[in-house]
Amino acid sequence: MAEYLPEITTESVCPVEAKEEIIDECESIWKQMEECQSKLMLLEMETPQTSDAKLSFQLTMMQMKALTAEHNQWQNRSPEIISTNPDVLVSLGKEELQKVKNHLEMVLSTVQSKNKQLEEDLKREQQWHEEQEQLLYAFNGTEEKANTQVEQLSQKSLNIRAFNELQNKMLQLKIYKEELLNALGGFLAEHFPLPENGGSAKKKGSSEELSVELITLHEILEMLINKLMSTPHEPYVKINDSFWPPYIELLLRYGIALRHPEDTKRMRLEAFHM
Repeated sequence: MAEYLPEITTESVCPVEAKEEIIDECESIWKQMEECQSKLMLLEMETPQTSDAKLSFQLTMMQMKALTAEHNQWQNRSPEIISTNPDVLVSLGKEELQKVKNHLEMVLSTVQSKNKQLEEDLKREQQWHEEQEQLLYAFNGTEEKANTQVEQLSQKSLNIRAFNELQNKMLQLKIYKEELLNALGGFLAEHFPLPENGGSAKKKGSSEELSVELITLHEILEMLINKLMSTPHEPYVKINDSFWPPYIELLLRYGIALRHPEDTKRMRLEAFHM
């Protein structure tokens, strides 16, 4: 803005006649002011000193009305030009313009300083905002990583818990199986014992009679069960001389075991679990 305000020089000084004219007019105005002041003082001295409160109040009200009317008259009065001399008016105009220019330059300097301060504050705020965004991004990454680790740990914990539960169930099933096998062995040994000749039978059909050691019904059932569970696609067990025939007939008659449809020397356990 300063470049649009031309420098107002003070080289052009009012002529001597213009100065003298202004001085004369100022002295004339001063004399008028002194005369007005003298009249006011005379009016104050001429005010009657009375003890009548009512009269004093009326006088005061009249003075107030007179002063109010004079005040309104001065308010409505247009300002008078001090001088009609062009040189005087030009000089006064230049002085006023110089004052306005100085005031505007001071305002411009203040505004520029304020703008500079605001720019610095804006840069600091932008830098702070960028730092906060970086921190927020880092925090989000850390939170996401922590959530992933928590999920992995939770899944791992669930897997470990499920594995431990499965192991406990397998152990319980194994114990229950042993208990069932022991109970079955005791039941079979008590109710289905081997023949009284010491658990042996003679093999005939050759020149010499060979003694064969018989196996218990419990052993036959265990053999059939293991064969069915280990090789379900080939569950048949070959019947040899150690199988006592009454045991075989017992298993076949009550549907516990089945013969091979093409080989009578082989049998399998009925698949009760299917």
